[in-house]
Amino acid sequence: MAARRPGSAVPRWALSLLLAAVLFSATPRAARALRFDLESGRTKCISDEIKVGSMAVGKYHVVGPDPSSPDSPLPDSHRISLRVTSPYGNSVHYAENVPSGHFAFTATEAGDYLACFWAPDHKPPVSIGFEFDWRSGVAAKDWPNVAKKGQVDVMEMELKKLEETIKSIHEEMFYLREREDEMQNLNKQTNSRMAWLGFLSLGICLSVAGLQLWHLKTFFERKKLL
Repeated sequence: MAARRPGSAVPRWALSLLLAAVLFSATPRAARALRFDLESGRTKCISDEIKVGSMAVGKYHVVGPDPSSPDSPLPDSHRISLRVTSPYGNSVHYAENVPSGHFAFTATEAGDYLACFWAPDHKPPVSIGFEFDWRSGVAAKDWPNVAKKGQVDVMEMELKKLEETIKSIHEEMFYLREREDEMQNLNKQTNSRMAWLGFLSLGICLSVAGLQLWHLKTFFERKKLL
């Protein structure tokens, strides 16, 4: 039997997982915005983990209090504010007391980006409904516009989507591997520090026990009990 060289083959389970992820990502799905209800004077935050270099886009708008007439003007109380911050606390988007808005940015920091909505305080309190659509990576691209500019047909656009999805999965695997290495290094450092702390605690306990024995010995000698 011929010996298998290291790294010459990929495990079947990894290929199956990659194929399932590609097929799932390539399946057309209807994009729907998330609907939230925000009480006046309260804050609601949503996070999304984004890699460095990935594009993120978001749209949001306040829903009127009367669903039967969506085109009716919004009351003055139905306004929201939004701040989007990076994992290190840098602001990438800010809007105050607006009925709707949108943002787009390219991530310069890897981690959880936080979008926090809040509404001004009103008396009596009101509930403000709003819809929020936040996309990143492959989903953030405007594929119909790309197809229109490049004059490509539907099949070629689907192939481009599939190619971008595979690239995204490949980058995600490397990103997860880097995070795993970081966590392993952190675990090693934590275990090393805990070992030194254990030795330090043992040394302190032995020192205290020795001092107690010395104190008892001198006390009994003064009392001439020894």
